[in-house]
Amino acid sequence: MNSILRTRVLSLRALANIRMYSGEPGSGAGKGGGGGGSIREAGGSFGKMEAAREDEYFYKKQKEQIANLRGHMEKEIAFHQEQIKRHEDAIRRHKQTMADMPDKQ
Repeated sequence: MNSILRTRVLSLRALANIRMYSGEPGSGAGKGGGGGGSIREAGGSFGKMEAAREDEYFYKKQKEQIANLRGHMEKEIAFHQEQIKRHEDAIRRHKQTMADMPDKQ
């Protein structure tokens, strides 16, 4: 087995071992969900419930941020469309001014 292939196999085995020992969020310290406060460290139903609330909070926060970004982008689009209209009007005026100029030959 060449060294690159051996390294990949060892990496996959290490990843499998990590997955085996990790639990779901809120299942207690050191089990994949730990370190998030005393309730989450204790694990059990309260830890899982706290993890679910935290996930819900970040989901709502992300949804709010996306809505704010969408609103900002809609304002930007409206601003640029207005700028396009002003530039097109200026182009028309300049073309008309050029058309009204007498020709010198």
